[in-house]
Amino acid sequence: MESVRSGAYVPGLALAEDAHVPDVPVDHLVSDTMMIKDADGKDLIIMKAVRDENGDMVASDVIVPSVVVATFRNVAERQGVVDLRFDISIPADLADSHWQLRMSPIMHIMGEEVPLDPVYITGSHYRAVQLRGYERYARFVEGIVTDTSYFIRKSELELFLKRNMPELYAFRQDSSSVSDEQWTSAFGISGEEAVDHYTDHFRKRRNEKKAGRKDKMFRRYVKAPIRTEALRLDTVVVAPEGDISYSYVQTIHTRPKLRKVEIELAGAVYEEDRELCTLPSPGMLTFYISSLSSFADMRERFLTKVVSRRVEANTSCYIAFDAGKADIREDLGMNASEMGRIKGNIKDILEDDKFDLDSVVITAYASPEGSAAANKLLALRRAGSASAFFAGYTEFLVDSLCMAGDIPKVNFVSHGGGENWRLFEYLVEADTTMLQSDRETILERMEIRDPDARETSFRGLESYGYLRKNIYPRLRMVRFDFHLHRKGMVKDTIHTTIPDTVYRMGVQAIQDRDYEHALELLLPYQDYNTAVAFVSLGKNHSAMDILSRLDSTPQTNYLMAILYSRFGDDRNAVQHYMNACSADRNYVFRGSLDPEIATLIKRYNLNLYDQ
Repeated sequence: MESVRSGAYVPGLALAEDAHVPDVPVDHLVSDTMMIKDADGKDLIIMKAVRDENGDMVASDVIVPSVVVATFRNVAERQGVVDLRFDISIPADLADSHWQLRMSPIMHIMGEEVPLDPVYITGSHYRAVQLRGYERYARFVEGIVTDTSYFIRKSELELFLKRNMPELYAFRQDSSSVSDEQWTSAFGISGEEAVDHYTDHFRKRRNEKKAGRKDKMFRRYVKAPIRTEALRLDTVVVAPEGDISYSYVQTIHTRPKLRKVEIELAGAVYEEDRELCTLPSPGMLTFYISSLSSFADMRERFLTKVVSRRVEANTSCYIAFDAGKADIREDLGMNASEMGRIKGNIKDILEDDKFDLDSVVITAYASPEGSAAANKLLALRRAGSASAFFAGYTEFLVDSLCMAGDIPKVNFVSHGGGENWRLFEYLVEADTTMLQSDRETILERMEIRDPDARETSFRGLESYGYLRKNIYPRLRMVRFDFHLHRKGMVKDTIHTTIPDTVYRMGVQAIQDRDYEHALELLLPYQDYNTAVAFVSLGKNHSAMDILSRLDSTPQTNYLMAILYSRFGDDRNAVQHYMNACSADRNYVFRGSLDPEIATLIKRYNLNLYDQ
């Protein structure tokens, strides 16, 4: 124990001996030698080779085992996840049979400390003590009676029934339900009272007290419970001949801007429920995360936009008029607020520094009471009144804002829309107050061609009063169509380019490693970045379809090398990788970060040809 406390025995935390390279399905025999084309089109033979003492490349078939100790590693992210692989080793001298070693890896990720599943290494004697505790607790639990009928003095109860309730006693072998009324004897004693009287309450209370001590007794007997949740290893150490090693794999989902993850190890030695000491930390491992997101082309993409000189905007308001009148009254109904809203619209347009107001077309509509001809004339008169009112307001506003020399005169044009039957039909269809049968009748009568006869047919309906009160007033609306033009623009249309924001979000999603969302945004473009999203998601054939149609660049060659490697076509994979490296030497160093390319480099010693 003194040696452990002094730090003589330190648990190990190390990277796995070899970077994990996923199995690549290969349907053909892999050869150590192949012929490809170099950048000048000449034949180049690729084989297992080393440099001799003279610096010449010679074939080699020697496998040299080596152990590399390092505290950092580049790991590749694929389809949004990363596997962190490391080994936890325990010196043989720490594997005492009376101890349990509790090793707790801690992950440091983007400023957070995340405890990982612990690893428990349990000595044989320690486990035996645990099991004995469980056995003692099991015996204690077995002594708790769960059947409450156990405490009833059954023979005495039967004698009571035989003497006082012979009818029920005759059915003592019957399992039928008996009501409390049937239980009651001539002496007025219920069945519940009889059972309670013949129950041994002392033994029952003692049993209940014992059951209430279950948790306390568990803690007494089982000082160190056997954990079964969130564990990576819980095993018995039996006469070990060397160090214990556990290969730990932690899969994490990538996050936006995640570049590095660090792993440290905390540990302690336990004997039963006592912590004897903490173990020295073996240091920190660092995983640098590489991703295909770095292949995204960040250049801006632009859209061509057609800009029209003329612009239209419209709105409607409900102006109340006296029956049969066309005069504007701001004090009638909701006119003050409705007309105030239109005034605000006119003011905003006049003060806008991008548009000039050319004209305002005002169309008034009437409800269907009365004749259609009279209503059409009335609607035209009301439109004229509204035009005169707002023309006067516009002139006043221009004068008050001292804008008379800055804007052209605004023309107000009046139109009479007559009876607003289109809005009437829409409001009836959308109404939820009238009966379904009434609405269907009204809509059927909309087929009557003569508008006066159509309105007359409604008057016999029970819902006619509802129409007059709630539907007709909403038909007396006034529509305003504002016709504007862009200031300083002479041509009717011009073409301009603007950034494609959807494409920009798709590229950013690749950078954030949200590949599903990136593909959703980029799929219509079918370009290089779409292929990057496909490769990152493992949709290899779709990615190859796009890349094969693009110009040959170091980026496209490298991605195609990854895809051919996934297809098991080593020859084409090596050819495209070498093409990428010959055009851009950065890919010589990039290759070891991607599992598919790392497989090729290791299989054919590819990077020796670039030394």
